[in-house]
Amino acid sequence: MSLRTAHRASLVDQVIDQLKEQITSNSWPMNAKIPTETVLAEQLGVGRNTVREAVRALTHAGLLECRQGDGTYVRATSELSGAMLRRLRAAEQLEIFEVRRALEVEAARLAATRRTDDDIVRIDAALAAREHAWEAGEPDGFVEADLAFHMAVVEATHNRVLIDLYQDFSAALRASIKAAGTSINSSYIPHDAIARAIAAGDATAAERAGHACMEHILIALTESQEISA
Repeated sequence: MSLRTAHRASLVDQVIDQLKEQITSNSWPMNAKIPTETVLAEQLGVGRNTVREAVRALTHAGLLECRQGDGTYVRATSELSGAMLRRLRAAEQLEIFEVRRALEVEAARLAATRRTDDDIVRIDAALAAREHAWEAGEPDGFVEADLAFHMAVVEATHNRVLIDLYQDFSAALRASIKAAGTSINSSYIPHDAIARAIAAGDATAAERAGHACMEHILIALTESQEISA
């Protein structure tokens, strides 16, 4: 997606809107380094001060992060996500887990009653990718694959608010999953029961399977906290 030359009225607001569009459209993905102030000013046809003010506003909103001597990076995809990140930096892992459990268990239950054939295909593909990442011994890849599986389940609810909320919460979930994975060591928490229950349209079984997975993670988190205490 190319940037457009901004008009003179409300320049800062226009630049903010265009920079946000780059972020929300994934032209600038999460953790990506954005172009320099000079490059942006040239592309947008505005002064560097205007760009600087727009970047400062998006940094304050939590979407961007300025790293001294390095550059500016995408930190979140929306104001809500940025606010969550700021709040969750000070949260305990157990608190993040409790919110995750509420979202994912309810998502599994709803998905079982609303999923389409396409949803089942996406969930099964995400499950296979998750298992492959685990077998390949790729910790970062496994975290992303695990989130992709749960995102596929959430999308199968067809609840736009829940989908948007989970997307914005996913950055904090990355840290939560990594914390659980650290203490799990060689133990694998299977998610196939969730996928099977959703495919079968069994909401009770999907909810039960979701709870079972969360209990495994809770045990891992508790053990991790006892070790670090």
